[in-house]
Amino acid sequence: MSEENKDLGDKAEDAFDAAKEKAKEFGDKAEDAFDSAKEKAKEFGDEAKETAQEFADSAKETFNNVAGSDNKKVLTGILAIIFGSLGVHKFILGYQKEGLILLIASVVGYATMCFVIGSFIVMATGLIGLIEGIIYLTKSDEEFYNTYQVGKKPWF
Repeated sequence: MSEENKDLGDKAEDAFDAAKEKAKEFGDKAEDAFDSAKEKAKEFGDEAKETAQEFADSAKETFNNVAGSDNKKVLTGILAIIFGSLGVHKFILGYQKEGLILLIASVVGYATMCFVIGSFIVMATGLIGLIEGIIYLTKSDEEFYNTYQVGKKPWF
């Protein structure tokens, strides 16, 4: 019986060594998988960081466009109130055709001022400038930018 116990002990030892070897192989595979997952997570994090930076840059550019339009909004609003009959505010916004219409109408109005119709023409162009100036100044920066600079709405 002692021979049988010795054989069983040897078999148990061999099985233990085999299990130990399998556990080591499994541990090595798990370590490789962990390293691979860690590397993939780092790549994903770098990509996310890059995408977030691009988004931040885009947001800054958009903000600067809208914030830059604040100066144009105030400038066009004040010029529309003061020199609205001449169409100066239209030229600043890039509406050449509308600016020329107001300018020509004002010149014709001043030229025919001795007649009654000239006074009405000058008053009409001045009123258009006053109304547009008030509208420009009462709009929010974003609304002004979207309506008059992106949307290109020429009148009122």
